[in-house]
Amino acid sequence: MWKYNTIPVPDIENMPAGTYGFIYEVKHIPTGRKYIGKKVLYFERNKRLGIRELENLKAERKAAGIGGRTPAKKKVVTESDWKTYYGSQVEIKELVRKGKIEDFQRSILQYVPNKKQLTYFETKYLFIKGVLEDTNDYINDNILGKFYRKDFKND
Repeated sequence: MWKYNTIPVPDIENMPAGTYGFIYEVKHIPTGRKYIGKKVLYFERNKRLGIRELENLKAERKAAGIGGRTPAKKKVVTESDWKTYYGSQVEIKELVRKGKIEDFQRSILQYVPNKKQLTYFETKYLFIKGVLEDTNDYINDNILGKFYRKDFKND
């Protein structure tokens, strides 16, 4: 289960109102290695309308006097997989696949209200913690796809 300041966070209702996502740290207890990332709470996708739904929408638009082409898709918002999420990096996924849930400690570092700040705060934490510099403490191997661990190796 996710924790924020040692307090369990079982549901979105346990988060501050207006939270878009959060910055997290996952620790693999047996190795002591950590991973910092960001996670959104909701997925938004376009769903194709079915035949009946499309006909109903056309009828509603006609009755309301709305002309033009009827959209064939609608936006659908669903809760993300945040409850079962550990990270997107290949090594962390492999550790999760091979290990046990008890081998991991998942901590929310900060709640974030929007998409732009989510990227900002993730990047801020990655730089502050020095995840790419001469350390084996972190699994992260790049920041924003621009800065890589290999750039910090002294060959």
